Amino acid sequence: MNLIKSEKTNPGEWTLEFSVDKDTFRKAISDSYRKNVGKVNVPGFRKGKAPRAVIEKMYGKGFFYEDAFNAVLPDAFEEALKASEVGQTVGQPEFDVVSADADSGVVFTAKVFPKPDPEIQNYLGIEAEKNVAEVTDEEIDAEINTVRERNSREIEVTDGESQMGDVCTIDYDGSVDGVPFEGGKGESYPLKLGSGNFIPGFEEQVAGHKLEEPFEVHVTFPADYHAKELAGKAAVFKTVIHKITHVELPALDDDFAKDVSEFDTLDEYRADVKAKIAKRHETEADERFEQELTEALMNNLVAEIPEVMYVAETENYVRDYDNRLRMSGLDLKTYFQYTGMDLDKLRAQMRPQAEKQVKLRLALEKIAALENLSATEEEIEAETNRIASAYNMSAEDVKNALPADAIAEDIKVKKAMDLVKEKAIVKSAAAG
Repeated sequence: MNLIKSEKTNPGEWTLEFSVDKDTFRKAISDSYRKNVGKVNVPGFRKGKAPRAVIEKMYGKGFFYEDAFNAVLPDAFEEALKASEVGQTVGQPEFDVVSADADSGVVFTAKVFPKPDPEIQNYLGIEAEKNVAEVTDEEIDAEINTVRERNSREIEVTDGESQMGDVCTIDYDGSVDGVPFEGGKGESYPLKLGSGNFIPGFEEQVAGHKLEEPFEVHVTFPADYHAKELAGKAAVFKTVIHKITHVELPALDDDFAKDVSEFDTLDEYRADVKAKIAKRHETEADERFEQELTEALMNNLVAEIPEVMYVAETENYVRDYDNRLRMSGLDLKTYFQYTGMDLDKLRAQMRPQAEKQVKLRLALEKIAALENLSATEEEIEAETNRIASAYNMSAEDVKNALPADAIAEDIKVKKAMDLVKEKAIVKSAAAG
């Protein structure tokens, strides 16, 4: 192998030109002939017995070249890459043949994409907000009421009026200025009063009526209603209730707390609900804080990032999405049928997040290098076991699927993010 030239041809892209000597190429051609002669039919010769010269005369001088290219290219490219100044690459190289002849050898070009060696500054001491919202009584009540609703019982009302919170099975027939409109009629529709599913004011007017009692509901469509021909118009709905189901919530007392939790009193249960909401608020604040830090890191990153890195990461996102769909019993094809999307649209939707992930990873890898962060054998073993548990695999299977170096890199990246968070300057919204 001989590296002829190595030059930067585009941002994030280099082209290598390198040759394979004639003796190496000739041997590869001979090997190709021996491997493939049994597949070639030549009149006058038994299968597998035709001389190479006859085959080349019949099918062309380069008949065995492609196989020979594939044989000599990997080693030649690896040597050329080592001899160049490119270093570590990302993505798949793009090869081309410049010239090929058994008497002079072969010349290849390879378009390669160097892994960026970015610059990053001011990654320690980043200012970012971390505001943990206080837990309100309304949040606690809402959480507890959700549990009460899950433990409610339904009672069919046969004598009495509908109330807000009831589920009423209704017929309705709407009109504007006495003229029926499309979508304005329904039969045996189960409507929970207070759900907000119907036009504002509709559900409140259904409350207070008895079974099979015809009545009218007078409402006005919102000005921004999706059906433009109805927006802002007054409508009348002739309505009748066929069934009323009252949802009875359990009493809010110590017995309720015992039924739905490990606690003996309502006060203890309420305190636990508050603590869980507080923890959720803390997690949400942490996520917002980290997001602000990652945005700062990406803004401070200076790198020539090859397009192939963005493309590869976008494909990773698409594959992950497909896997999640399959776990829920769907696949991409079915998802596209339901949503009207296609693969290109999905890729376009995933691309912005993929770009952020590429930039963030590069930034954190650089920080890990600058700060001399490392992963111990114990940390690698612990992470291997964590992955094995998460994916229901054996630790040995994880080791076979993921090299220890790759796991170590992930650990160093996490340590870099932890360092950025530890050294960040936390400020409140008011201080900003």
